[in-house]
Amino acid sequence: MVTRVSTPGNYAAVLANLLGAQQRQMQAGEKVSTQKNGTDLKDYARDAEMLTAMRSLKARIEVYQEQNTFIAERLSTQDTALNRIADAAQGVRQAIAEAIASGRVDTLMEDLEAQFRNAAEGMNARYGGKYLFAGGQVDTRPMTATALSDLTSGPPIANWFKNDSFLTSAKVDEATTVSTGILADDVGTDMLAAFQTIQAFHEGGSGPFTGAMTDAQRTFLEGQLATWDGVREDVTNVAARNGMIQKRVETVREDLKTRDNALAGMMGDITDADMAEAVAQLQQAQLSVQAAAHVFTTLQESSLLSILRP
Repeated sequence: MVTRVSTPGNYAAVLANLLGAQQRQMQAGEKVSTQKNGTDLKDYARDAEMLTAMRSLKARIEVYQEQNTFIAERLSTQDTALNRIADAAQGVRQAIAEAIASGRVDTLMEDLEAQFRNAAEGMNARYGGKYLFAGGQVDTRPMTATALSDLTSGPPIANWFKNDSFLTSAKVDEATTVSTGILADDVGTDMLAAFQTIQAFHEGGSGPFTGAMTDAQRTFLEGQLATWDGVREDVTNVAARNGMIQKRVETVREDLKTRDNALAGMMGDITDADMAEAVAQLQQAQLSVQAAAHVFTTLQESSLLSILRP
């Protein structure tokens, strides 16, 4: 009995092996180049549902992280503004104390005018082009007085404030909402009233503050020291509350970062390829392609006559 030799059948089998080896090589090469186990959810089979849930949670965390960066920057700007107002109050007290000590008030009103401008700039501080202490009126300057003389021109102190009563708040994570709003009139009403008192005295019968200090001026200014201590303390307390919110936001930011990193690690355990294994699979696939190609070439060079030749 003679065994039948079928060249077409051999070709088909060897070609199938070659194509399969090339496909495996391509898949292994893609895993090495991307360092991932797959390109879409179907490549992760039973882990697809869990991976989808983790991606959704990670996206929400990243939204909070982006929002909290904005909130932290706003609070930092508020802190700078509030400290500027508190420094202005301290500057007024220092100018008064130095005048009392020297017995002269030659430059007292100029010094107080400069501190008033510093305080006004603090109350009208902006972030991202919007007024920080204006409540909901973010495009309107919240404190409109520009000089000490404005305060004694007739309108009551309240008229110089244009902010409304809206206090902003923000949700910094799934369970935490913080109040970030501060209003100009809450910070500045007592300060402007204290400035008004000094300006009214300066314009009154015991004024103006020039040259050597009179007994009446000394008595008045000595009484102002405690007033400005209180003004500075009140603004400092507002700044401290703002600082507490800053600390809370920072704590939440650190927690979100920890959660984000943990999720990234868990997702990586599913999606990231074992590079040592991936490289080994690529090398094995390359060898398979070479072997299949060699067999295919050898088959091409053979024929039925060469097989039957003695």
